[in-house]
Amino acid sequence: MHIYIILLSTMLYVYILKCSDDSYYTGLTNDPEVRLLQHNNGSNPKTYTFKRRPVEMVYCADFTDYNQAVLWEKQVKRWSRKKKEALINGDWDLLKKLSACKNDTSHLNKPPFDSAQNGIVK
Repeated sequence: MHIYIILLSTMLYVYILKCSDDSYYTGLTNDPEVRLLQHNNGSNPKTYTFKRRPVEMVYCADFTDYNQAVLWEKQVKRWSRKKKEALINGDWDLLKKLSACKNDTSHLNKPPFDSAQNGIVK
């Protein structure tokens, strides 16, 4: 009796496609090359990329942890176009700047506190 063990790849990839209309599509796959072909073949007319072909893969990051991959995909999907482009271009300084909190209540928007004066520095 022989026992065969099949090892399946647990690698997942979060990818960004640039569509022919210059929009971006973010997705998750276990095979980026096959997924790119599927997008460009347009097998499902109801998908976002169907009428935006051809598409080009402009970003791809690999993950061994399924949960981390799903979280990263969800996060990137919520990002603005500028943040996605900073990620695609590897511009970490711009990405950090674009990610900074800009709310009025942010600690970055408050004047410094001077404990010696027991109040706010003017």
